Amino acid sequence: MKVTFLGTGTSQGIPIIGSNHPVCLSDNPKDKRLRVSVLVEWCGHTILIDCGPDFRAQMLANNVKKLDAIFYTHEHNDHTAGLDDIRPFFFRQGDIPVFAHKRVLKALRSRFDYIFTTENKYPGAPGVKEFEIENKPFEFEGLQVVPVSFWHNRLQVFGFRMEKFAYLTDLKTIEEKEAKKLQGVKVLVINALRREPHHSHFNLEEALEFIKEINPERAYLTHISHLLGFHEEVQRELPENVFLAYDNLKIEI
Repeated sequence: MKVTFLGTGTSQGIPIIGSNHPVCLSDNPKDKRLRVSVLVEWCGHTILIDCGPDFRAQMLANNVKKLDAIFYTHEHNDHTAGLDDIRPFFFRQGDIPVFAHKRVLKALRSRFDYIFTTENKYPGAPGVKEFEIENKPFEFEGLQVVPVSFWHNRLQVFGFRMEKFAYLTDLKTIEEKEAKKLQGVKVLVINALRREPHHSHFNLEEALEFIKEINPERAYLTHISHLLGFHEEVQRELPENVFLAYDNLKIEI
């Protein structure tokens, strides 16, 4: 299994428009972060987790030519706004499968009604196939997928475990029974927004505590804001098995 970090930034990305913060002015490519998303590839199949506003640029940067499905964590703009840009994949492949909680599917139908409608559809609009995710395992093209439910302040979010890999973003609180689903993972991806506490995201301290609890072989931090600090400086502070993810990083599991 190969995982590509398409974006590792928070909802505004880094740099933030008009910001004079030192991290936003950094020349280090690892300090420039698009909105958060990953691509998971295995056995010739490709899954996108979240399709945010930087989707088009992310596909071009990584020369992605095939998309088998989109898995959504939740309905916030930085995770959903790029859906219209699936058109090139739709024109080549037909309707793209979309997996999401029923609440998220409802939000997508409202926002992108011209994609989901079946009546008098605009000829240039892409099409999707809807699949409702519940909090129980399901299979996609032979891959066992285990949803992991947690809370982003008061909003329910799904993370996903795929074999020995798990991806959780926008996590603030999680029940013990859900955290137990992560036992035995080799690679864990988790959000770490900044150093100061935040009402709906793990800060760095909380993320490191959670990683210690789950005890994966490797962990990668994502959904990062400029307030966390410079990439190279933060990386030097982390435990030896914890890495600050960056855009276009590719890892093997």
